Amino acid sequence: MMTQFQELIPGLPDDIALECLIRIQTPAYLAATGVCSRWRNLLKSGEFSHLRKQNRLTRSYACLVQAKSETPGSKTTSPEFDISIFDSATRSWDRVDSSPVYPTRLPLFCQVASSEGKLVLMGGWDSENYEPVTRVLLYDFLTRRWKQGKDMPSKRSFFAIGGLNGRIYVAGGHDSDKNGLNSVCVYDILEDEWTELTPMNQVRDECQGLIIGSEFWVISGYATENQGEFKPSAEVYDVNLGEWTQVEDVWLGGGSPRSCAGVGKNKELINWASSISEVRFRTCAIELGDRVLVSGSVHEGGNGVFLLGKKQQDGKYGEFEKLVDVPDEFSGFVQSGCYVEV
Repeated sequence: MMTQFQELIPGLPDDIALECLIRIQTPAYLAATGVCSRWRNLLKSGEFSHLRKQNRLTRSYACLVQAKSETPGSKTTSPEFDISIFDSATRSWDRVDSSPVYPTRLPLFCQVASSEGKLVLMGGWDSENYEPVTRVLLYDFLTRRWKQGKDMPSKRSFFAIGGLNGRIYVAGGHDSDKNGLNSVCVYDILEDEWTELTPMNQVRDECQGLIIGSEFWVISGYATENQGEFKPSAEVYDVNLGEWTQVEDVWLGGGSPRSCAGVGKNKELINWASSISEVRFRTCAIELGDRVLVSGSVHEGGNGVFLLGKKQQDGKYGEFEKLVDVPDEFSGFVQSGCYVEV
């Protein structure tokens, strides 16, 4: 029997058909994956994602680990979190469907990163017993489905995370006994496998991860015996060379870099918590290409504020626009986040 759909689109050369398929709009992906196995395999491939990026057909979304609701002045110690999505192009908000593993609330302090159109959620503390969890969950924006990945190799909390080229890098944090870590591992999304990497030179608890070009930056953090004394240095992992380099005096001021570190001109780090007074508490910044979404409040327990800034040609950010039409259900404080390119 002749196999159906030997051609991507019957009657068209495959190169022309591919030019058509990479222009499918995101809402139509789920239907497109059901056309045939060849379409499904193509649309899920790294090559397809690369072609969309190369042709500037992708869109960037901010994915926020966000409190479901919050009353100003509330002292709630264990809020419930979901994953919200902000589209900076349309200024629209949405929410990712809950996973079967976490149907009502996400783990406290869980981390998210993305690569190849996949959102990866891992770590955090169980919301009932506060024990560290090692589960890894992946959300595919094309199929709008969750699946469970291979567990993290060990329990760790408050680690740095970053996604690049189909891999999620994890470094530092602390173990179940609150001992700081310098260990590093990487998760391959396609292979669903973890690999240990060369450790950092220093222990870095409560550090922050950023991807800058082909480098994974692990910013600040502190040693076990110096809890709360954040280092001014960072360690940089070149993913092509597989080598670490330490960079001194890049995080000044002594504060925590968690969720508030950004990148400016010439790889200069920005502390958004100290740069913008309106968001100096519970600050979270998510870079979206040439834009950045910064959230927080002017004082502890204050109303949440969302600001959108655009990077200028000189690499600096111009004036920030305050988002005024944020729906109430998306006004809760943001614990962490990342951007996803789909």
